[in-house]
Amino acid sequence: MLRKMGEAVARVARKVNETVESGSDTLELRLEGNFLHRLPNEVSTLQHLKAIDLSRNQFHDFPEQLTTLPALENINLEENEIVDVPVEKLAAMPALRRINLRFNPLNAEVRVIAPPLIKFDMLMSPEGARAPPP
Repeated sequence: MLRKMGEAVARVARKVNETVESGSDTLELRLEGNFLHRLPNEVSTLQHLKAIDLSRNQFHDFPEQLTTLPALENINLEENEIVDVPVEKLAAMPALRRINLRFNPLNAEVRVIAPPLIKFDMLMSPEGARAPPP
């Protein structure tokens, strides 16, 4: 287990470094399936990041540093353990077009508050839905 975690951390560090160094206008960071439960602080420096895939990780808390990224258009957090989402902060993000929160145990408050506040696509599974087996 520790070996897998070490490999995942190394893979994440490489991906973040590659993304920072590439300087591309169409930045995308793919960190799906890496046993992550929080993001490294370096993600906050990715001011041109347009898409991030954090699906199939172990986030319990929404990674709020994402709400500070002005160019971010697409967030994929499918299949994590997120209960609460900073809906007001997401609603204030100027470029956000889509957030995928399917197969997260979102609380009822998020399900009620989000729809009238947001101007982007917010994908959620029906309450109690479980991810299909791999």
